[in-house]
This record gives sequence, C-alpha cells and structure tokens, in this order.
Amino acid sequence: MDHDRRPPAVAGTFYPAEPASLAAEVAGLLGDTSGARPHLGLLVPHAGYVYSGRVAGQVFAATVVPRRVIVLAPNHTGRGARAAVWGRGRFLLPGEALPVDEELCAALIGRAGMVDDREAHLREHALEVVLPFLRAREPGVRITPIVLGPLDHAACAEVARAIAAATADLPREELLVVASSDLNHYLDDDSARRLDRRVLEPVLGLDARGLHERVLAEDHSMCGVIPATVMLEYARARGATRADLIAYATSGDAFGERDRVVGYAGVTVD
Repeated sequence: MDHDRRPPAVAGTFYPAEPASLAAEVAGLLGDTSGARPHLGLLVPHAGYVYSGRVAGQVFAATVVPRRVIVLAPNHTGRGARAAVWGRGRFLLPGEALPVDEELCAALIGRAGMVDDREAHLREHALEVVLPFLRAREPGVRITPIVLGPLDHAACAEVARAIAAATADLPREELLVVASSDLNHYLDDDSARRLDRRVLEPVLGLDARGLHERVLAEDHSMCGVIPATVMLEYARARGATRADLIAYATSGDAFGERDRVVGYAGVTVD
C-alpha cells in the first residue's frame, strides 16, 4: 500500500463514484463561470452534493481557483492530531488524483502546532468533497490539506499567522484558502435559518473572534467554526476588507423536508 496516496472515503455516497458521472455533476453544479474572479478565502459547505452541491457550485463558479489552494476542514471523526497536515503524496478521486503541495506543507509543519498526521484525514469527508470542484476549476491545482480539531481562538489565530507568514511572498491571487463548513444542524427550517443568520453575521463582518465566541457561547452546531475562524484570520492578515454571501440554502430546499435540516452557506472573502 502506498501510504502517501489518500483513497476517497465518501465516493459513491456524498458524490458519484464513476468518473464521468462525477465530472458531469460538478459541471452542472458550477454552471456559468464567466463572472469568476480571484478571492483570498472561501467558506463552502461539505454535505452530499444533492444537499449542498448547488451552494458550493455557485461559490466555486464565482472564483478563479489558482494552482495553490489550502483546504481547512473540521475533524468529524475525532481521530488524529488537532492540526493535521497531510504532508506529501496525492488525494485520490474517481478517475484522478490531486497532488499535495509538498513545499507549502513542509513550510507549515512544525508551526503553530501543525503536524504531519494521516489519521485525522483517513475517513474525513469535509475536505474530500471540496476537491472535485477545485480540480474542475483548475486542473493543475496543488492542495495543502489541513484537518483541524478543537482549538481556542488564540490557537486559531496562531495557525492563521503561520499560514500568512509561510505564504507572504506569494501574490494574493496565487493562493486561495478554503474553509469547509456546514452551519446549524438538525433543526426545523425556520430555526436553522434564524440561527444561521446569527453565525453569518460575524463571518460577513470579517470578525473571526466574534464568530468563534458566538458559536461557542450560543451553542451553534456549525461544524467548521475552527476552519472558518482560521480562514478569516488569515484573510484579515492579508488585507481582506469584505466578505460576500454568494449562496445560502438548507437541506430542506433539496426535497422539501423542513422538520430537520442542515444549513449551508457560500461566502467569498476579499
């Protein structure tokens, strides 16, 4: 077994396992990409494509994806390190593989508690479901995959500063940082939308500390608050001045079931 090759964990469940079907579905979710432009950061959802794919597609359709992308994802499994970098090799998808940006990974490992750790990545879906969109938008993309467990705000800011320092020589448009997160989980649709507005308020205000504190204080079930906090802190360090809500939906929009939904938002940061 090649331990540098990370096999897909959710192909055939969250997205199609057959290469042509996956390519066709992603292309359909992306739609028109003619208005795309570079961004510093993105917030994108990570549910099955039938639920959140349209939101993710709209965000990536609005984004010029560069050849270097850092993907920050939450740790749903509880396995591995709290700041886990997959430092070399490739992430496999149906019919293709995305190379790891080994140079950037090496620059990050050892900083701000980030370690080379495979365990946190092996069964984690939140990073994987982003990758087909990145590959569709930039076939030559190289990824820096980071799975983040529980971190306080100070630790999130430290990770963001490490990313900013390691990439300080890159022009803004040559690096994209993607935070993978769904919003509130398993509420009725009206409640989910109301609480999601509470979560999105600090995101759209570029208030990383406010987001982190609000999610914890108000017990929101936003699974990717840590990646989102790091992405916002990084973007502010690189001079971001605005964030825009590109798309929002709940899982109820997919099939009409409104009693128990999950919220999804797509945000660009500039």
